[in-house]
Amino acid sequence: MTTFTWTVSQLNCYPQSDNKTNVVFNIHWRCTGTDGNYTGTVYSTASVPAPTDSFTQFADLTKDQVLGWLWANGVDQTATETAVQQQIDNQINPPVLNLNPPWSV
Repeated sequence: MTTFTWTVSQLNCYPQSDNKTNVVFNIHWRCTGTDGNYTGTVYSTASVPAPTDSFTQFADLTKDQVLGWLWANGVDQTATETAVQQQIDNQINPPVLNLNPPWSV
């Protein structure tokens, strides 16, 4: 069974925007799946819109909140985890083998 881990490695912020400080506009993220000795990963970035009604101070942001922004703004959690799982499945049961000719051993 594959265990998926979502990581946020960096947040790009505007220093000042609409009288707010350190306003996140871009999220660097990674989804890694592990199944025994096999791993797969997807890394990307996602833009998020400027805050409207509510604003959380940078120091008060949580991983769950930022991941929620990802999934609400175009990152498909299920599709991403499916892509990672496909990488792992291809390691377990390779769809293509690269073999040397038998006479070149």
